[in-house]
Amino acid sequence: MALSQERRACLGLWVLLLLGAGMEEVVEGCSCHPAHPQQLFCSAEIVIRAKISGEKIVSPSNSSSPYMKMIQYEIKMIKMFKGFDKAKDIQYVYTPVFSSLCGVKLDSNNKAGYLLSGSMWSDGRISIGQCDLVESWDNLSVSQKKNLNYRYQMGCECRINTCYTVPCASTGENECLWTDWLLDNSLNGEQARQYACIRRSDTTCSWYRGGPPPEKDFLDMADP
Repeated sequence: MALSQERRACLGLWVLLLLGAGMEEVVEGCSCHPAHPQQLFCSAEIVIRAKISGEKIVSPSNSSSPYMKMIQYEIKMIKMFKGFDKAKDIQYVYTPVFSSLCGVKLDSNNKAGYLLSGSMWSDGRISIGQCDLVESWDNLSVSQKKNLNYRYQMGCECRINTCYTVPCASTGENECLWTDWLLDNSLNGEQARQYACIRRSDTTCSWYRGGPPPEKDFLDMADP
């Protein structure tokens, strides 16, 4: 989807500029557009649950640049949530060595479990980064784990609009307003951890939460 393609296009362009200029050091950090977990799920080509069993540094055979080095994580895939049409079994995922190029550091010493999302290269390798949905499995809420099975996918045709300031109004019936930043000054608040934006039978989109009601109501920025 467009959001994911923009993030990866910016990263790819930055790498090319570094190499073209012959720069000896990375001078800027990774920057990601704020996104609800559902947006990251929908924009990803691959979403899996896996344990990290090992890692090593690899380099392209046609390049000696340190900025082209990647961390190859060896994984044991536990479950696939998205990407059945692209891969049946995944043994490795790749990420840039440098965090400034959006590389992610995963724990390979304790066989830690992670939720991993990313894209597939033309050669079949899976790329992950800071702008993808990469999270320790134990840090996910119960609702997020359930939403991975089908609710996020049900809402991939919906649009999630991030509200930073008031007023923040909906621009259409296929949109959910994400107000975590306004209510909690965080992008990992109640809506991110407990809700999915899904399309209803009347084709409109709205937030859905399973389980008990939230402790506080969300602001409806479309109301006067």
